[in-house]
Amino acid sequence: MKLTRWGAIGAERPAVIIDGRRKDCGAQFADWTPAFFRDGGVQSLRELLASTLALPDVPERARWASCVPRPGKLVCIGLNYTDHAAEVGAKVPREPIIFLKGTNTVVGPHDDVLIPRRSMKTDHEVELGVVIGADARYLASVHDAASHIAGYCIVHDVSEREFQVERGGQWTKGKSCDTFAPTGPWMATPDEIGDVRALTLELDVNGVRRQTGSTASMVFDPAFLVHYLSQFMTLEAGDVIATGTPPGVGMAMTPPQFLAAGDVVELRITHLGHQRQIFRPA
Repeated sequence: MKLTRWGAIGAERPAVIIDGRRKDCGAQFADWTPAFFRDGGVQSLRELLASTLALPDVPERARWASCVPRPGKLVCIGLNYTDHAAEVGAKVPREPIIFLKGTNTVVGPHDDVLIPRRSMKTDHEVELGVVIGADARYLASVHDAASHIAGYCIVHDVSEREFQVERGGQWTKGKSCDTFAPTGPWMATPDEIGDVRALTLELDVNGVRRQTGSTASMVFDPAFLVHYLSQFMTLEAGDVIATGTPPGVGMAMTPPQFLAAGDVVELRITHLGHQRQIFRPA
């Protein structure tokens, strides 16, 4: 299944993708909330889609919202691709590097992204997002962790490198500016994905390819990350993990190339659709 949401900011409704079209589920479900995932909502949705009920179309021009509502936590993993670690001159980590990104960052996949005031080093990062489907605390094994994954989506982990690296070493403040995590267009359940270690990630700036990578280069895969994180914090249903980026970020280019007002950034991941954002001044 492919779960999505649509509508104006503050008035989003749940929907699914069927044969390439958005179908509204607002009459059956309030939203893809933590309670939806905890209370068997995914199975209920499967049963609904297997029935003969005809769901109404979403208006074609309606806004694509983030595929899940604002999560309780947006947990990010740094340097999780071997080839990205190499391009920035960092060692491959022995354990996952963890930081949190403010959930004020979550917006729709085609919403504008705001370049912060006084920013000179806003950068792009295409990432595979993992949506948690059941509360996870002290999971016993990586195998157990896989069953706690509701699905996968695109997350654009926009970053301000001066704030992140040069202003006291606080990654969170370089990652948490408003609109810095476009999410979606849909969350695909694991059965839609196949091998999660065989997905291609791409990002273009103004039509020029900047990032191309594969989840085959991940250091720590999604199930490992869910198990690992559960040893330090409770991952709650509806939380999102951004699992790191492949090579091609602007700060690693020679010379570095950062984003400016008017730039158009497009992202793709196999089976997970396409994002497009225009960058504008805050």
